[in-house]
Amino acid sequence: MTGSEADGTKRGTGPGHEVVRVELTDAAAALVRALVAVHGPVMFHQSGGCCDGSAPMCYPRGEFRVGAADVLVGLVERDTPFWMSADQYAHWQHTRLTVDVVPGRGSGFSLEVPEGVRFLLRSRLFTDEEYAHLAGQPPLPRGDGPPG
Repeated sequence: MTGSEADGTKRGTGPGHEVVRVELTDAAAALVRALVAVHGPVMFHQSGGCCDGSAPMCYPRGEFRVGAADVLVGLVERDTPFWMSADQYAHWQHTRLTVDVVPGRGSGFSLEVPEGVRFLLRSRLFTDEEYAHLAGQPPLPRGDGPPG
């Protein structure tokens, strides 16, 4: 997995460690790098909903507007933001999310579609220790806050 390992932070819950909320598999990270090479900086948004709306969507950064109803869950592949609707985050806040890539067609709006693959979200529950660590952190940024 890439996620925090790519930017040098350590996993865990002790001092100097970060509990990662979202990460990419190696295959997803490679695809993100390829998409960035073609489209420039990108972002993810997970809205919920049904069908393709339940998959993480990848857009050129700035072409999808986030707002007060969106939460910045984390950064993947160094500086790629992963946003999620606040309603959806309420259901996923207790899980560690992993963005993977699988063969098949996803939404017509996500950048990976022409590659014949689609992003897929996998998850696992945080351990009690991880969740307690996260509970002591400041709230996640919202889309209506100052740019960061």
